[in-house]
Amino acid sequence: MESREMAKVVCKALEDKKAIDVKAIDITEISIMADYFIVASASNINQLNAMQDEVDRVLFEQGIQAKSIEGNRQSTWVLMDYEDVIVHLFDEEDRLFYDLERIWKDGIIIDAAEL
Repeated sequence: MESREMAKVVCKALEDKKAIDVKAIDITEISIMADYFIVASASNINQLNAMQDEVDRVLFEQGIQAKSIEGNRQSTWVLMDYEDVIVHLFDEEDRLFYDLERIWKDGIIIDAAEL
């Protein structure tokens, strides 16, 4: 699956779980680490876990497994590394604190609906 299509699938999965402010950051021109960062927030830990489970499920159904997942069921920030697409799931407070959109401002921030 092409990385842009994978990013689109991830964003749809997150929106299905009512993720808050889902954004894709196209970093193809500024990093060799990945093609896209997906950033989304959850209003509580249960929603964050549901979002993580849904992303993992929909990509697994496409034959794609995470290279690694950082964070656990009590974490307020989960990083899911699918090589070309890296998914960052935060509670709302941590997302404001880490502000990945600012750190990666040289990338192209894409609203999930525009993918």
